[in-house]
Amino acid sequence: MAKKKPAVRRKTQGSEGGKSRKARPDRDRRVRQHERMARVLKVLELVQSRGRWNALAIAEEIGCSERTVYRDLEVLEYAGVPWYFDEADQCYRVRPDYRFPVFGLTEEEALGQALATALTKTPGLDIGPGAAATTRKLQATSAGEIRDILADAAQLISVLDLKLADHSKHREEIKTVQFALLEGRQITGLYESPYQAEPVQLRLHPYRLCLIKSAWYIVARQADADQPRTYRVARFKTLRPLDQPADVPEGFDLKAYFGNAWAVFRGEKTCDVEIWFTPEAAKVVTETTWHHTQKVKWQKDGSIVLTFRVDGLEEITNWVLGWAGQAKVLEPGELRRMVCERLRRAIEIQNE
Repeated sequence: MAKKKPAVRRKTQGSEGGKSRKARPDRDRRVRQHERMARVLKVLELVQSRGRWNALAIAEEIGCSERTVYRDLEVLEYAGVPWYFDEADQCYRVRPDYRFPVFGLTEEEALGQALATALTKTPGLDIGPGAAATTRKLQATSAGEIRDILADAAQLISVLDLKLADHSKHREEIKTVQFALLEGRQITGLYESPYQAEPVQLRLHPYRLCLIKSAWYIVARQADADQPRTYRVARFKTLRPLDQPADVPEGFDLKAYFGNAWAVFRGEKTCDVEIWFTPEAAKVVTETTWHHTQKVKWQKDGSIVLTFRVDGLEEITNWVLGWAGQAKVLEPGELRRMVCERLRRAIEIQNE
């Protein structure tokens, strides 16, 4: 008896479309898995950092829900990451002796490192070895593509003429402050202020080191004072660490300390400022955010009104003078009078 041939399965009109539809969900699933893994690793990176990261803070940082954060923490737990919740600091921690395998740099991270290298070579920011030493180590250990990015970017990215104060003679003082902050030690030094007749010997509890506008400053409290003050590093003639521990408030907030100061020095009086700018100056002045309270009101003729809320008027007065002939102070009257007085003095000096 002859064998019956197996039936040939014919392709239907929609068979190829069905295969495409099946491939697409697989591809989407792989993309979602990749995104989830990247998010889980970001959670681990945050928890291992020195910050205080609870579920809400992590969710806000990476743009997801708190429930998603809890699921990602479960994934890390299943993977053997020994995390725990620190009740005292109300945040997640990873056991200090645990080390997760380090991944190589991404292209964006390599570009970021190259930019950091260029920045820390800039006069005024070149207060130490900078990022160049780290970049060289990364070049020696990275894959070829990342190594090329680091090398090429170093030739193509430059930072020029930031008009920062010259700190080349004060690198040791800045290093002293850096290590005193890290080690929690007091510092002492001879400080020469242009507003005092003689230099004064200071003993300080350093709180923070910060770059503001064009210069490096220390926020610190004198040993016999209740409140911290701001000191310009370049004005220290001598500076050395002490063996005594520094007393720094745990909850010190640098932003709250400066408040709405225009730059460095916070005045006692809070003022709402309105300044009108000509149409010719409007586009230029709005290219920069001059203050964190800045708001822009465009006028029909192309001019603008900038508004600010500042603590003290002395520093913003100097800024307004830089726009002489292109700006008019609308409010407050006190600022307008200060600007006019400075302009009168400038004219007198020019005519002498």
